[in-house]
Amino acid sequence: MKKQLAEQSILFFSILKWIVLSTAVGIVVGASTAFYLKILAYSVRTQNFTYYYLLLPIAMFLSSFIIKYFAPNAEGHGTEKVIEAVHKQSGKIRWQVIPIKLIATVVTIASGGSVGKEGPAAQIGGGESSLFADLLHFNDSDRKKFVICGISAGFAAVFGTPIAGAIFGVEVLFIGSILYDVLLPSFIAGIVSYQVAVAMGIRYFHHNISNIPAFSSSLFSKVLLLGIIFGLISFILIEALKAGEFIANKIKIWKPLKGIIGGLVIVLFTVVFHWTRYLGLGMTNIHAALNGVAANWYDPFLKIVYTSITLSFGGSGGIVTPIFFIGATSGASLGHLFHLSVDVVAAIGMVSLLSGAANTPIAASIMAVELFGPALAPYAAIAGIVSYIMTGHRSVYPSQILAIKKSESIDVELGKEIVDTKIDSDVKNTSPILLEGKYIIKKMKNKSKKTKKKQ
Repeated sequence: MKKQLAEQSILFFSILKWIVLSTAVGIVVGASTAFYLKILAYSVRTQNFTYYYLLLPIAMFLSSFIIKYFAPNAEGHGTEKVIEAVHKQSGKIRWQVIPIKLIATVVTIASGGSVGKEGPAAQIGGGESSLFADLLHFNDSDRKKFVICGISAGFAAVFGTPIAGAIFGVEVLFIGSILYDVLLPSFIAGIVSYQVAVAMGIRYFHHNISNIPAFSSSLFSKVLLLGIIFGLISFILIEALKAGEFIANKIKIWKPLKGIIGGLVIVLFTVVFHWTRYLGLGMTNIHAALNGVAANWYDPFLKIVYTSITLSFGGSGGIVTPIFFIGATSGASLGHLFHLSVDVVAAIGMVSLLSGAANTPIAASIMAVELFGPALAPYAAIAGIVSYIMTGHRSVYPSQILAIKKSESIDVELGKEIVDTKIDSDVKNTSPILLEGKYIIKKMKNKSKKTKKKQ
């Protein structure tokens, strides 16, 4: 009895400890993220000028320069670096990353760079948590836990989704696994961070979608097919990001000069083809899709090109907002084809692309509820899970660790970062239907052998 009471006492004080710590990190990260969002909102006023994007080559040069010489860990989309720090450095993040990432991202977005706003929020959350963990002399285990809370708080505050943000911070670390011991502090940090941001005047976009058609086998089939399409688009996005990085690495010049090259390419596309809608965050296009305005079939693919160039050639920012743009416009271009409301398919596309590209089906499903209302949730969840599977063993976050296979027919290494994971070469040369059939037959044979042995 004494041992049981001792166990419960330890658990009670552990809960108490993490309630206090996660509340503290939620307050600090919520306030910091709100400050960042206010700066960003002020800076994008530059986009009221017709040719603001002509500054993009200079902006990408400056972004690349300050990151290279002041905080190399702030390179690319910030969430990836935070995931890497959790897995490889026990959550240690240099405090210099926070201001450098914030400045570089604001400069990039204000000048028309196609990136997201969540990158600095993840690094603000992770960086501040890491700093406090060092000041309080946390051990490696507690520091990692604390940093994950910071990531959750950052996502909750930047997108206005406290529960999805909290889950995202935990789910994004591994493909197919969740750290349950971090759920409570992550929830608390996310909820507190969101409330602090709201109290500081941050307003979020929530679009309740109520015109969901009644359930039918036809609708169910369409949602499954949409999930496959969104998964393939996620695949294209990830491979395009890899291709952009590959091309940029092949250009052997001083890194900040690559920013000028990338910026000039985007400016050239924009001037010649008038593709201004693919610049910056693209929130106007996302809102239009969610309000039922149909999109062009090529909109998501051109956004992929702009995003890949921006991130690969020195621009700084996140990847989630471009994912939302790509998903929403994909859905908005498919709505009429599937004889469904454009806003419904756009909303499903938004969360399905996030589910597939980031390997976060649970967070994406919850986000559908928080952003669009509960009526959409079943369809968003189905399409999101299918998208997650169809994307395959790849991610916009290469430092994610693969914990499970997406199909038993695929021989893939587990327990490694997705960037280092190798898929058996036989898979590439074999019919997928045949592979799945072989796996099922093998399973049946093994079961038959076990039954005979028992007899």
